[in-house]
Amino acid sequence: VQLQASGGGLVQAGGSLRLVCAASGHAFRSYTVAWFRQAPGKERAFVASINWGGGTNYDDSVKGRFTISRDNAKNTAYLQMNSMKPEDTAVYSCAAQLVGGSNYYYMASRYGYWGQGTLVTVSS
Repeated sequence: VQLQASGGGLVQAGGSLRLVCAASGHAFRSYTVAWFRQAPGKERAFVASINWGGGTNYDDSVKGRFTISRDNAKNTAYLQMNSMKPEDTAVYSCAAQLVGGSNYYYMASRYGYWGQGTLVTVSS
């Protein structure tokens, strides 16, 4: 499986962006997909995940503002980001194939496939 993330850019605080994670391979539809982000000088952090059945998890910092979704027919996952804040500025990466159990959805080390990052910058 190959993943490609896109949709990043510059947005003002309070604005919105939609990130796209496009995947190759039929196995994608059976994988949990997640978005992680890494801000300058900080470690990579969990943002949101969605399993094959549509069940979702979110970090508390984005609950109510971000929505993760997927379209298995298109082998694509999305991250809709609304009410954005300057602290959302980071490189966002998508990941797929959670291994070791569904409880580990927030751990980057548990994902087998990664796309390249896309930069999101939120200005104040």
